[in-house]
Amino acid sequence: MSDVTVKINDVEVRIETGATILDAARKAGFDIPTFCHSETLVPFTSCFMCAVKVEGGRGNLVPSCATKVRDGMAVTVESEEIDAARRMCLNLLLSDHCGDCLPPCEDACPASIDIKGFMGLVAEGRELEAAKLIREKAPIGGILGRICPRPCEDSCRRSRVEDSMSICYMKRYISDYEMKELGRRDFPEAAPSSGKKIAVIGAGPAGMSAAYFLRLKGHEVTVFEAHKKSGGMLRYGIPYYRLPDEILCDELGAIEELGVKVRYETLVGRDVSVKELEKDYDSLLLAIGAQGASSIRVPGEDLDGVYSGIDYLGKLADGDEPEIGNRVVVIGGGNTAIDVARSAVRKGAEVTILYRRTRAEMPASDFEIDEALHEGVKIEYLAAPTAIEKDGEGLSVQCIRMELGEADASGRRRPVPVKGSEHRIGASSVIGAIGQKVVPDSVTQLGVELTRWGSILTDERTYMTGRPGVFACGDCQTGADIAVRAAGAGRKAAYSIDQYLEGEEVTGEPVLFNSKMGELNGVSEKLFEGVAARDKVEMPLIGDQRRVTTFDEIETGFTTQAARKEAERCLKCGCDAADDCKLRDYSTRYGADQEYFQGERREYDIDKTHELVKMEFNKCINCGNCVRACAEVKGLDVFSYVDRGFVTRMRAPFGKSLVDTSCDGCGECVKVCPTAAVMMKKEPQPV
Repeated sequence: MSDVTVKINDVEVRIETGATILDAARKAGFDIPTFCHSETLVPFTSCFMCAVKVEGGRGNLVPSCATKVRDGMAVTVESEEIDAARRMCLNLLLSDHCGDCLPPCEDACPASIDIKGFMGLVAEGRELEAAKLIREKAPIGGILGRICPRPCEDSCRRSRVEDSMSICYMKRYISDYEMKELGRRDFPEAAPSSGKKIAVIGAGPAGMSAAYFLRLKGHEVTVFEAHKKSGGMLRYGIPYYRLPDEILCDELGAIEELGVKVRYETLVGRDVSVKELEKDYDSLLLAIGAQGASSIRVPGEDLDGVYSGIDYLGKLADGDEPEIGNRVVVIGGGNTAIDVARSAVRKGAEVTILYRRTRAEMPASDFEIDEALHEGVKIEYLAAPTAIEKDGEGLSVQCIRMELGEADASGRRRPVPVKGSEHRIGASSVIGAIGQKVVPDSVTQLGVELTRWGSILTDERTYMTGRPGVFACGDCQTGADIAVRAAGAGRKAAYSIDQYLEGEEVTGEPVLFNSKMGELNGVSEKLFEGVAARDKVEMPLIGDQRRVTTFDEIETGFTTQAARKEAERCLKCGCDAADDCKLRDYSTRYGADQEYFQGERREYDIDKTHELVKMEFNKCINCGNCVRACAEVKGLDVFSYVDRGFVTRMRAPFGKSLVDTSCDGCGECVKVCPTAAVMMKKEPQPV
């Protein structure tokens, strides 16, 4: 058979007569996307993802999988016009695709930890592998497993059956199990030296997480820390009854053992200038946190006996004993206010929290509020201080009642003073915990740009500031936030820094397309059919008397039996084939939008009656591959096109289930399905 010469995006290709444009493009090294094409099947052109443009034609795009080449043909296979057409195809397909790429818990995790993965490993008794899996995204699982406010659990679909999974506590269990079994952290080895040096300012969750991932790449990392111990707000903002000193020393110390150097009691701006660091290191990461206390903004806040929450918790962490007396008033409604109040209770004080809104608006997690109330903390809602005055040996807090008005910029209803409701509360000390702010003084010499809130301005994807090679992450970039987000940001910033050091374009950690089946209360009830309710494993606690008189850790941890029992409750949401899904791959490549087209969508619908094969009709994009593979390769008619128009589906005809057909579980349909709508439950055994 004679050959022909064609041009593919100006690249000449010699190929046999009868070949398709798709064949020629692939020979030339172009990756043309296609869903419905398979080497084992006759071209079908149902998806039109492989559309290209032929020069001198009618101007229309043509399917490359079915269009034959001819000598002298010139074809454009990549252009803005073609990308737009492919994106539109994807948007149309996604508009009727009902499936999750990621489990909703993982999607909600700011550090993107593979929760389904580690739950499955624990259920199988493979805790040491689970510890490694968590560490792929965050090196401080034992820390996060104690103090994370659990945004993942708020999205857990198990709560539609009874209670959400104990995801946070499970991370703690896995971390503790590793130490019990091995007596150490099983960190991977660092890569050979890259010859590059990075300075990290701040040994908090963001800085130390970044240092870990950069060290694994073989870079030399030095962390500059103002305090005498690492941890940042993990240590100096969270009491030891929640996060013990030994856990911090263990996990953060293991990062140092990996080869990360930490220069303690070194204040950048005093002991070393930031300009020196920029000159002496190949890259610089700012992870200074948000360790400044927001003002209470009332007269008298500078009196003796008035503390900031950060200052009070920091002194406790360092072993100091601030004199607070026996009657403490805490101002604020966040987790820091709760931590301060519960710490003061342990010092023998009677504690009252003043919060200007209701409990429904409190930023603190419900769990922490409940714990504070259980320990005897009183919360006075709809009350705000207006002044603090000396009153004999103590203090007097002038307060006013509030009522909720219209919503403010935060979305919460604005508190409005109630005239004539002034009253006083006596106190031995007052602790303000109404917020934290970034104090960027030590790094302003770099000339990095700040936001109007005083945080460091960076590119949202890459974490690089306006100065090449200077990056920022964690609370100093976002403002005061949760530790798990800081840990995730540290990993992502490390990815960008590595790109910079390797001389690559700094694009940041890849963000893959994520199809979503729906919000927690919006997914179909069919998803939970046949799921039996099972009691959630509760975390054992120390006794009440001991917990309010000591700083001993309150939770004692899951037993192995309890943890494995809890792990078995996981519904295993998300797609098992997400990493190999063409629909996800192409949607990422072309920036597809699942919400571009609104309207009716198919719902969750699964046939798992067959011993070997399951079919999730909700994931199907009607490419027809399964129908054709069964007919053309096997000579069977297990699948067919059922109904017409928008409601057309690929399934067994006449309302049959797979188990009632001639399906022998060969898997030919699975091989050609681009979206994992047809999957093997288990491989067929040889006869």
